[in-house]
Amino acid sequence: MDTKTKRNFFCKSGRLLALLFLSLIAVLTAHAQESRFVDPADDEKLLPYDGHVLTDRGDAQIVRFRNWDRFNPVREIRAGNYILALPKVEFDWSDFSYVVNGKEYTIEDYMVKNHTGGLLVIKNGQSLLERYAMGNDEQTLWISFSMSKSVTSMLLGAAIADGYIRSADDAVSDYLPRLRGSSYDDVRLRDLLHMASGIEWNEDYTDLESDVATYPSDRVIDIQRYLGTKPRVAPAGELFNYSTAETDLVGAIVRAAIGNNLATYLENKIWKPFGMEFDANWSTHGDEGERGGCCMNVTLRDYGRIGLFALNEGVLPDGSRMLPEGWMVQSSTPSSANPGYGYLWWLNNDDSYRAQGIFGQGIYVKPESELVIVVLSAWPVAAAGGSIYNEHRNAFYDAVEAILQ
Repeated sequence: MDTKTKRNFFCKSGRLLALLFLSLIAVLTAHAQESRFVDPADDEKLLPYDGHVLTDRGDAQIVRFRNWDRFNPVREIRAGNYILALPKVEFDWSDFSYVVNGKEYTIEDYMVKNHTGGLLVIKNGQSLLERYAMGNDEQTLWISFSMSKSVTSMLLGAAIADGYIRSADDAVSDYLPRLRGSSYDDVRLRDLLHMASGIEWNEDYTDLESDVATYPSDRVIDIQRYLGTKPRVAPAGELFNYSTAETDLVGAIVRAAIGNNLATYLENKIWKPFGMEFDANWSTHGDEGERGGCCMNVTLRDYGRIGLFALNEGVLPDGSRMLPEGWMVQSSTPSSANPGYGYLWWLNNDDSYRAQGIFGQGIYVKPESELVIVVLSAWPVAAAGGSIYNEHRNAFYDAVEAILQ
């Protein structure tokens, strides 16, 4: 072998080894991401004091998700003395599997591949499955992201039941007069609940210059000013366009109507009387009101009880009604703008509906089956739908329902 041939051989071999090495690193990195475990005792030294919630990855993401109040102002939601029991019932999950793209997966697979830190299945008010990962346990608070929207929707219903709000057909500007004379003049509360205001908005989580990444979320007045400048792109009620800022408006409307903050209202209407087990908290707009579109921090079991409250149509264990009769039926009825969306709840093709967060948080409610499923995850990408992680979550829901029939 001459010198030139030897040089070419070693160059090609070197490139091949480098590619093999990089491939090995990629595999190990992917495996590490799928097997993440962060001891809560190490949270302090791992706290990501900078960065962005949409771009956090790995340990920094997990630590942020269970320490939200360390990064953001919050308002406390206190539990009471009464706790709604979730009796544990043994169920054999050994034959359980779900299928994605023709391949079968187990519960253990789901926990790993979907970066899941908490999993709960409640059937007929009984706990059939409760699992934790990533160093979490039954007392760990985990960020809700957009699951809070569904809770805000229920609080608006409670405000109607209490007479603070006349109906979902009221004008937005009746409660937020700062928006009079803007594109919101023709928008009703129902349009906001359906995500169909017709106002321009960009909710692209991958674009750090999008509205959702840049709008002034620290002050409610600034949010209203920002949205008040947005043009109308469709008649109110006709075009579905997902907008977190407009669910912040829903929160502001409820606060204006009741003359109180959302955390206290939630505490008095649902948290204590329904029997939540642990204190929780809700992120605020700086020193102002709670973020109606995001960021409650709740334990796995109490997310399950939120699902049970919805399943019970807002009726407390003592028989008292907190939501208007038929409110959850209205909430889970398809809108004319989107057959897959109700009053800030995502809808399936049957009677089931779900609260959903962009990093894999979910509360699945199936009234016909008396079933509630909760998943708390830390997906490495933000995606409300259309990702492989979302496919796994939906397939998991369907398989759980099927095995429990």
